[in-house]
Amino acid sequence: MTVSGINVEVQDKVLTISFDKPEKLNSIDRKGYRALGLVLRHAAKDDSVTIVVITGKGNFFTSGNDLSQVMDDSSDIEAQIKESNVIFKEMVSALIECPKLTLALVNGPCIGIGATLAGLCDIVWCSSKAYFLTPFTKLGIVPECCSSYLFPLILGSSKAKEMLLLSQKLSAQEAYNFNFVSRVFEDDTLDSHIWPAIREFSELPPESMQISKSLIRMHEKDALYRALNAESEELYKRFTTEEFVNALVAFRSRKNKSKL
Repeated sequence: MTVSGINVEVQDKVLTISFDKPEKLNSIDRKGYRALGLVLRHAAKDDSVTIVVITGKGNFFTSGNDLSQVMDDSSDIEAQIKESNVIFKEMVSALIECPKLTLALVNGPCIGIGATLAGLCDIVWCSSKAYFLTPFTKLGIVPECCSSYLFPLILGSSKAKEMLLLSQKLSAQEAYNFNFVSRVFEDDTLDSHIWPAIREFSELPPESMQISKSLIRMHEKDALYRALNAESEELYKRFTTEEFVNALVAFRSRKNKSKL
């Protein structure tokens, strides 16, 4: 089943969410965020599911937020931004609250929300062809999806700031070296090793896994929500600034030139 570029499949005890909009490099729009949040809430209540895998179809994990829909033809820009903020926060909250083990299976370039969402998952495995990029300052905005808290915690202060402040790319090997991912795989091992391992892990006692995850997450949940609320407040402000508008115009100009 595919809704708003979000494909959902259930096999055995594994629910797989795939970003599936190859014509836009799996970018995510408001409808996609809403669908993702709803799927995560559903998975949380589904006793037949023990692991939620988030991945991408094709060559990209996701290219991030669909900037072509950041500002649509609506005359009420402020209302549009508020709506987007609410939808986004609900999606992130659904991921924070999901009691099932969440595994980001990063199959290719992982940009913006892709990278920050991966950091919020319990486990991250990535293809050797993947990289992680958070070009927030290039776009005149700020970190999102709790990354202002999680990235320094995972990567260390200096590397986190290279990514979040300087928009520097993190390669698959660097991601492994800095503990952002716990496994780097070759694409030809997906069917022979990676998916069989996930299915094997899905057979672990579900209550034990969920309680164990809850014990681990309880120490950081308040901090995650503080980060989410602070980031969302600043994002709301940034989307109406001249700096963001200029950065967005420059981004679209570069994108149009690349098509020529």
